[in-house]
Amino acid sequence: MPTMPFQIDRLRFGPAGIPNVTKRKNVIEGIKTVAQLGLDAMELEFVRGVRLSIDKAREAGRVARELDVVLTAHAPYYVNLAAKEEEKRRKSIEYVLQSARVLHAAGGWSVVFHPGWYMKRPPSTVYSIIRDALKEIVETLDSEGVDVWIRPETMEMKSKFGSLDEVIALSLEFEKVLPCIDFAHLRYRENWNTYEDFAKILEKLEKELGRKALDNMHIHLSGIKLDRHGTHLNLLESDMAWIDVLRALKDFNVKGVLICESPNLEEDAMMLKRKWYELNSN
Repeated sequence: MPTMPFQIDRLRFGPAGIPNVTKRKNVIEGIKTVAQLGLDAMELEFVRGVRLSIDKAREAGRVARELDVVLTAHAPYYVNLAAKEEEKRRKSIEYVLQSARVLHAAGGWSVVFHPGWYMKRPPSTVYSIIRDALKEIVETLDSEGVDVWIRPETMEMKSKFGSLDEVIALSLEFEKVLPCIDFAHLRYRENWNTYEDFAKILEKLEKELGRKALDNMHIHLSGIKLDRHGTHLNLLESDMAWIDVLRALKDFNVKGVLICESPNLEEDAMMLKRKWYELNSN
């Protein structure tokens, strides 16, 4: 029986990567800055490669534990578990494995990745390819005792695999797989941007995956521009209904980690946390 990731006590907030105000831009200084800012989570950004050694990860983990900062990780952007070329698919599997191993060494909780691209193939075909790759990832990590959540992310473009239904379906197949819900991506992909939309997402997660999905949520949130690229914006420079996201999370008693991907990183993360506690004090 595989060991499961640890349970999170509340909804925690943090930036996607080292805060902008951190003077010496390394992971350990980033964790210290996060704690000084009153935040309690941080995502390790392996988006251009896993460049943190196991030893450094262990050291970062010790600092994070002392300061009560939960660590998550984002696997490299060039992961494509549905790549047509076998070499690219194998490399993609390895990127997710490396990200999970380093995060585990840091005592982290959850690793997120972009699943892949349809590339003009039927979604069902792509689903099968990604599921098979995910099976290998989960089985390999279980055999190594790596107990972190593996998170396929909801994606912004309809050319990318990663609808809400698809990431839920993958999560039903494996015990240690749950979605990373990126509300900005779903705003872009499905035009979901009201309290009712956000509540329906959470309802669906609970109905299909059970309470564990809401007690262990990995969330991404930022503003988003409705341009060709889905460019991230600061929350107050966008029309993202972020307060309604928080209201829905409160009403469904969500726990886990909310990672802010706004360009201003820690500023919006602090604003989100302040608003969250304001909503919960009423």
